[in-house]
Amino acid sequence: MADSITATGANEAVSGGADHPAALSRQVWRHLVRFCRRLIRALIRALNGALIAPLIALEDARGHLLPLAVILFGSGIGLWFALETEPGALVYGTLVALAVLAAVAARIAPFPFRSIGGAVVALSLGLLAAGLRAHMIAAPMLDFRYYGPIGGRVVEIDTSASDAVRITLDQVVLERTDPARVPHRVRVALHGNAYGHSPAAGETVILTGHLSAPQDAAEPGGFDFRRMAFFQGLGAVGYSQTPVLLLEPPRDGEEWIGRLRAWFSSGIRAHIPGEAGAFAAGAMTGDRSGISQKTVEDLRDSSLAHILAISGMNLVCLTAFVFALMRGGIACFPWLALRVNAKKLAALVSIFVAWFYLQLSGANVATERAFVMTLVMLLAILMNRRAMTIRSAAIAGAVILALRPESLLAPGFQMSMAATVSLIAGFQAMDRWLQRGRLAHWQIVLITVIMSSVIGGFATAPYAAAHFNRFADYGLMANILTAPVMGVAIMPMGVLAFLLAPVGLEALPLWVMGKASEWILWVAAWVAGLEGSVTAIPAPHWLALPVISWGGLWLIAWPGRARLAGIGLIVAGIALWPLADRPGLLISADGRLVGVMVPEGRALSAATGGGFSAGNWLEGDGDLASQKTAALRPGFTGPVTAKAFGFAGRKGVALSGKAGLSQLAAACASYDLVILNARAEHPPPDCPLIDQLLLSRTGAIALWSRGAKIDARFSARDRIWSSGAGKTGARGDEVADRLDRLFR
Repeated sequence: MADSITATGANEAVSGGADHPAALSRQVWRHLVRFCRRLIRALIRALNGALIAPLIALEDARGHLLPLAVILFGSGIGLWFALETEPGALVYGTLVALAVLAAVAARIAPFPFRSIGGAVVALSLGLLAAGLRAHMIAAPMLDFRYYGPIGGRVVEIDTSASDAVRITLDQVVLERTDPARVPHRVRVALHGNAYGHSPAAGETVILTGHLSAPQDAAEPGGFDFRRMAFFQGLGAVGYSQTPVLLLEPPRDGEEWIGRLRAWFSSGIRAHIPGEAGAFAAGAMTGDRSGISQKTVEDLRDSSLAHILAISGMNLVCLTAFVFALMRGGIACFPWLALRVNAKKLAALVSIFVAWFYLQLSGANVATERAFVMTLVMLLAILMNRRAMTIRSAAIAGAVILALRPESLLAPGFQMSMAATVSLIAGFQAMDRWLQRGRLAHWQIVLITVIMSSVIGGFATAPYAAAHFNRFADYGLMANILTAPVMGVAIMPMGVLAFLLAPVGLEALPLWVMGKASEWILWVAAWVAGLEGSVTAIPAPHWLALPVISWGGLWLIAWPGRARLAGIGLIVAGIALWPLADRPGLLISADGRLVGVMVPEGRALSAATGGGFSAGNWLEGDGDLASQKTAALRPGFTGPVTAKAFGFAGRKGVALSGKAGLSQLAAACASYDLVILNARAEHPPPDCPLIDQLLLSRTGAIALWSRGAKIDARFSARDRIWSSGAGKTGARGDEVADRLDRLFR
């Protein structure tokens, strides 16, 4: 028995051993298949968590997609402005096709992927809207320096930074100039009009003056005045030192609103003397011609400059007063209140008043933005919808960006949208707490005023710091002290004065308005005069502001806990801010000014001249010094005609004038870098020269020291608004090779 069992086991062992390789192979295969199945399931779960789940969440949140669509639309506009070269017809055709295909895909794709199609459509439409707007308004920009008679119709009057009256003319006529090259609009500062005609809106005038093209960016990536002028239809700027002569008075029915504005503005100044009257006129009508530069600086340094911008605050105060006046007036007559919808009628009248005020104040871009936002909210009242919602702000933003895509880059748009959406979100969050009934009415009003200033101040601070390179440390206090006065006294009294002026009863409301204006100006001067009232802020890294904006908008627009990701983006944007690398050496586009970074700050080669470049450079450095102060810093030596400097272990010299040109040969032999503010007709061979011929193709040049290497960037870009610098090969091999030879 035992032997048989042993024999059987032995036979089985022999048999199993024979089949062992095949059995082992089958087991390995089964384990491998099982492992692959598990791996695929894990990958699907990971893919679902990383991609599909967010898309499903996005689809579930489609009620909140309008704000996100507007954000993407704005991002497309931003991408268009960031391009180095102007897109051609092929690019625009591709974008149209992409938008159509994405729209179709958004309709037929499985629901988690519809949002991707919508996002592509929004981005493409943003790019297309910006390009369409630029080509629709393209107009001649002066491409030479002009001196001679300048004729045109006055369409705007304001003041320059030097307190000179400036007039903007359309229907421009320039002597001995081809009409095809004449700009549609020019702006002229009047420095010698003491005995000439005082221009008024609608008049056709003539004067003799200097004109030149608007300046390109003062440094690569800096503020581009030429781009702003292009979108304003401004083809040339200049000045005159001769009297203005009247050629033709305003035609009947033409510029009536301008004459009405002038009548109201002069009436305010007649009753309210001094700076208070000029301020009140500016706040009500947009006529800032009587406001001194000192007052403008005080308002800016106290964070109150927005009052003169005729922006959202002014229009909201006005329409809120009219709305309350109409609704309260109807309620005083029960028989009328029972027959009409007082709320809707008040909203309708407020729309008309807002439109009229838009025209009266000059219809500038900031006021147009405020009007669109106010209009959307008043229309919401007419449609029985909540007026103050994120969707309303998104609709207003979409309308503004569709009509004026260039608004995206304007500090006014960025700050007003940031303040609006932040105030809406903030008060929606506080609404339940305020309505619990535990606070008295005056306490609610006080909290509302304070929180409006706090929320608005925090929301606009990054944009003010990025665009103006300064932060008003006591701006919150100034706004708390003046905002109620603006809403209760300035705007309401201005409306009453306008209505009562035809019957001669405007004196009392204008007296109240004058006292309120004096208070605001006193607060502005006091706050601006406090020690440490302004902190200089260096220019941020180019990604900082977009990341902060995306974070803030995500935090406000996205529902649920996922919105907290916006906080991370805001923190990331703030962390990016100081990573901007300021240039060690800057050369202006005409070669007349050079700035080198030294331990004391940026030293400038000249105390006067090139003020536009000097101001932009110092502001970008976060430096509050004046050009004269910066010119006294160590960094340059020698006479005015040959300023020597050092940079990255190299010797350089900035030559100017005929005396500088005569020293060119000697400078080429002695220095590693020669900058000449003229064209060198026959420079010595292998001269390390940057002259106006090269600068005419590069624009302003910025240099960075990278150890043994020097990096160079220049401001010229091949865009529709660019000067000849961007359109004559500034990115060509010749210029690149020359710069490489200079700095290697």
